[in-house]
Amino acid sequence: VQLQASGGGLVQAGGSLRLSCTGSGSTFSSYAVGWFRQTRGKDREFVGGVNRAGRIFDYVDAVKGRFTISRDNAKNTVYLQMDSLKPEDTAVYYCAGKRAILSHVPTTEGGYTDWGQGTLVTVSS
Repeated sequence: VQLQASGGGLVQAGGSLRLSCTGSGSTFSSYAVGWFRQTRGKDREFVGGVNRAGRIFDYVDAVKGRFTISRDNAKNTVYLQMDSLKPEDTAVYYCAGKRAILSHVPTTEGGYTDWGQGTLVTVSS
């Protein structure tokens, strides 16, 4: 599946942004989708993910309670709602997909096969 992430931008600390990950084709609902982020000089970090049905979620501890993933398979889109943003959330955010069994949410970079281009999120202090 081809994925496209969008919605990044500049926001002040404490603010919110919503990222979107839109997939092509009719098989999007067969894919678990994850969000990752990367800052310069660091490895790509798992942020959160959702299973193909949009009912099972996993988040990294650093974003629990602040970030929320939702999914609309009718629109081939997964959202990452980011609230209470902090300067340390500044990164390029990527979405990724993996054709998966119903309950599976991969949490590692290697667990995904399809990647969208990144979208930059900058949180100013």
